[in-house]
Amino acid sequence: MSDWTARRFWTNVTVTDANGGFGIALDGRAVKTPAKAALIVPTRALAEQVAAEWGAVGKVVNPENMPFTRSANAAIDKVAAKHTEVAHLLAEYGGSDLLCYRAESPAELVALQIAGWDPVLQWAADDLGAPLNTGQGILPIAQPQSSLDCLAEMVAQQDAFSLTGFHDLVAMSGSLILALAVMRGRLMPSDAWDLSRIDEDWQISQWGDDDEALAVASRKRAAFMHADSFCRLAINAG
Repeated sequence: MSDWTARRFWTNVTVTDANGGFGIALDGRAVKTPAKAALIVPTRALAEQVAAEWGAVGKVVNPENMPFTRSANAAIDKVAAKHTEVAHLLAEYGGSDLLCYRAESPAELVALQIAGWDPVLQWAADDLGAPLNTGQGILPIAQPQSSLDCLAEMVAQQDAFSLTGFHDLVAMSGSLILALAVMRGRLMPSDAWDLSRIDEDWQISQWGDDDEALAVASRKRAAFMHADSFCRLAINAG
């Protein structure tokens, strides 16, 4: 974008009213996305978070240290332009949701999956009107078309900003149901993440820690928490 330079050139960062949303200005110059679109977000809360990232920049701009800016850019430049395709991609997780595929053994893992996943699937059936079938093994499990249609509609109703964060909640957990449970307040994001890791954590309990795998999981967990924060800020009109 025009203002995305390698080195910091600005002194003041401000949040501005812009086209029904909120923009960010650097010494009065509006920040733009990499595709040259105006960086305008739907809520002041999100704009303030993005502005804080720009305010925290040292001498050199490092996008890796600006997750809210990156997510806002993605919402504007990528998701908004391909909303239907992204929504369809995420809705397809309903047909292969992590929570529906159960281990045949050992009994301890089977019990952990039942205890952790069954209540969330029951919530999906009762509160979302989207019951899903479960099965053992890796063979595809047929799901009620009415449930898949219901889930797809919930995904499609989200705007580009909400869908951007929701994408990561789904992709990182492997579960559309867990992501919806987080979005609708049924689960805390940390609890949803732990539920998505039942299989991996059981393996660790049996075979011990792998430093590299743990480091990857830690980064993914942080990204999962960020996705939740981004969603909440994007819909918080306060």
